[in-house]
Amino acid sequence: MSQTLSAAPQSLETLDTEYQLFSLGQFSFSRDNNFAIIRWPGGVHYMHVELFLSAMVRDLGWEFLYGWIFFDDIFGTINYYGKVEMFAGTHHPSYKKAGIAYHETFDTEQVLEVFQGIANDWINEGYDPLCVPRETGSAHGPKGRPARISLTRGFTQPAKRMLGLPGDAVARSSASGQPISESFKDLHLEFDRPQVKTEPGFEGSLHAVNVFDHIARSEVTWIPSTVSSTRNSLFCMSSEEHVLPVTHGNDRPEWFIQLTDEIHWTLQDKETGAPLGRVAMRPGDVCAMPADIRHKGFAPKRAMLLVLENSTPDLPPLYANGTLAPFPVEF
Repeated sequence: MSQTLSAAPQSLETLDTEYQLFSLGQFSFSRDNNFAIIRWPGGVHYMHVELFLSAMVRDLGWEFLYGWIFFDDIFGTINYYGKVEMFAGTHHPSYKKAGIAYHETFDTEQVLEVFQGIANDWINEGYDPLCVPRETGSAHGPKGRPARISLTRGFTQPAKRMLGLPGDAVARSSASGQPISESFKDLHLEFDRPQVKTEPGFEGSLHAVNVFDHIARSEVTWIPSTVSSTRNSLFCMSSEEHVLPVTHGNDRPEWFIQLTDEIHWTLQDKETGAPLGRVAMRPGDVCAMPADIRHKGFAPKRAMLLVLENSTPDLPPLYANGTLAPFPVEF
């Protein structure tokens, strides 16, 4: 089980700080006014505290998403769906060569508990790690009053069939206190409600929802909403701006469809981080992210993205052992 240590080691990194130190297995997490400090047997790693917190709260809210989440090129997690591997340097050639790479696997609930504890203790009032930099204050500085923000507000209930159906996930609306984001008002989209007309005898059998309206009301970025589900085929939409706070390593292919504005993606080899390419997506563009890469997004302004996910549970080992090719289509 995770534990909170009562006192930090007497070292330059943790002296004179009121922030709590956390440990999980052989990993420990501390912070000072500027950095998150991660230690493991034989190694220590410093991260800009805002980068660490922004990545961590998304990993926490996603419950580790699909596959690999790199907080940076050294530290991250791998989701084994019931278990989570925490790693430091195991996918960085220089750390492996130096013999200081380390990883350890925990029950999912253990990692969630520690990350939630860090979020509760390390996030001060005035800083919101779910917002883009222009919308929030700084995470730097000494410990202050705890932030009074919801870290789950962007992680909406996934649609079982389709957003807005009776008994299913509810679309965002002005009535629920979720106005259209100022960032989308320049699009001049008609955020009206679809009119559904059916032939006699088919009443209640047809449904439509304006998902542009739903996503335009999201106050956070890089957090997909599952808007429809057909068995294991999921349509996920999100609004994106600034930089994706993590680098995502796929354990299955994903399809991306750019709906508005543009997003630039950098692609790297999943195991080594070696650069593979760059994709610039504009409205109407479609691309597939293979199962053997990591990707990171950069959005110059608030944009809408549709992601098609296959949530079939036994896919990851089939891609990992080479039974399935890492890419979804050959030309």
